[in-house]
Amino acid sequence: MPADQYAATRHAAWLGAAAITTNEVGQVLLVRPTYREDGSWVLPGGVVEHGEHPHVTCRREITEELGLDLPLSSVLAVHSFSAHHPDLQPGTHCPGEIRFVFDGGILNPDQVEAIRLPHQELSEYAFLDTRDAVQRLPPVDGQIMLTAYRARLGNTATAHLADGQHILDIPALDRHNVHVRYRPLWDSPLHREPVPERLPVRQAWAWCFIPDGRVVVVADPGPRGALPMLPGGTVESTDATPEDTLHREAAEEAQLTLVDPVRLGWVLDKTGEVYGGVGPNARLRLAARVTDIGPAAVDPAAGHPFARLLATPAQTAALLGWGPPGARQAQLAADTARERWGLPTASPSAIEEIPAEGMQLS
Repeated sequence: MPADQYAATRHAAWLGAAAITTNEVGQVLLVRPTYREDGSWVLPGGVVEHGEHPHVTCRREITEELGLDLPLSSVLAVHSFSAHHPDLQPGTHCPGEIRFVFDGGILNPDQVEAIRLPHQELSEYAFLDTRDAVQRLPPVDGQIMLTAYRARLGNTATAHLADGQHILDIPALDRHNVHVRYRPLWDSPLHREPVPERLPVRQAWAWCFIPDGRVVVVADPGPRGALPMLPGGTVESTDATPEDTLHREAAEEAQLTLVDPVRLGWVLDKTGEVYGGVGPNARLRLAARVTDIGPAAVDPAAGHPFARLLATPAQTAALLGWGPPGARQAQLAADTARERWGLPTASPSAIEEIPAEGMQLS
């Protein structure tokens, strides 16, 4: 076959590049184009121009759209988009698209303050929880965003998608539709001294360590996705101590057997609004060692089983959306586990699911 005829038989597709960029509490940055008639939002990024590589496009577009020069640390997802996908805007003649989604990193407050938009192209930007972000994106773009962000959070390999769906194994965070959990008390300081006698303890949560230095995270499924949390919960009147609360809740939520819980500190809840406005109270943070993980079971309070995941303390802090204070608390918990129980520092690895039949821990 002559070269020109062979060239004509090759598949042609558009190329695009975008970035997952978040603030310090894990909210995703979206921008709103002025040219989209449906009012939908997009990730920062754009069209790969002739002779341009996707990573060059992504950095160029971030500079043009946000006024920032950001390094790109990895490719989080590669997506193949069909020529006749229903999410295409009417009248768009697209031969198909291959889109690369890069990790644009975490913006500190000074970088957020420095964002400048080209208002002829973008009318506004917003940092959104992922459950809200997917509502502003076309459905397929929402799935791409979630998958790419979860690849960053879960430290998994580059995700490969076709029309928004995984074509290879589905990682645990995607399988359970886990979203970052933003909490209004994320920036409250952790007090290391004992809880004052005048301050009631309303909650007890713990960093629950298995022998390899990872911790157990539970995720409560819901209609808008599963929200991760540390094992623990509300101190009930039948609990003699917050430690009793922890043992009970860890067994009910994640089927964990814990030993040697140690208090790391407490966070002040000024209003107690979640308990009906009871006033100031303490939310206790602990670390504990897991000696057994039983088969998955229904949580009696929720009426359904929770997803059970294993993650490093740093990954857990990112999932919880606690920002820099959460990262410091994760490091404190890891240091405590190393000094008190001789546990290793968990090496970076993919977040994985605890088998339904449980795990035997040496």
